[in-house]
Amino acid sequence: MTFVIGAACVDVMDRACVDECPADCIYVGERMAYINPAECIDCSACEPVCPVEAITTEEDVAPEEAVFVTENARFFTEALPGRTEPLGAPGGAAAVGPLGVDTPFIQNYTAP
Repeated sequence: MTFVIGAACVDVMDRACVDECPADCIYVGERMAYINPAECIDCSACEPVCPVEAITTEEDVAPEEAVFVTENARFFTEALPGRTEPLGAPGGAAAVGPLGVDTPFIQNYTAP
C-alpha cells in the first residue's frame, strides 16, 4: 500500500480526495475513507487536496498512526461488520457507493 488515510480523517469525511482520485480507489466508510491498495495507482492526486492532511505515504506514517496502515488494508481484506465477504478490489468506489461501515477499530476509535 502506498497511500494511507490516517486519524485526521475520522469523522471529517470531506471527500475532496474521492473527487480527485483518478483511479476511483477511495472508498467511504461510516466514519472515514479508505484507500484500496490493490486499486491505487500511486499518483498522489489525493494527498494535496485533503483539507486535514490525513493522507500520507505508508513510509511516512507517524509511528503513533501505524495502526491506520493495518486498518486501511483490513477494510478490504476482512469481512466488515454486517458483510459476509471481504470487499476486496471491486473495481471502483463509485459503483459501490458509500459503505456506511468501518473496521471495528475505527468504529470504536477515539482521538487521543
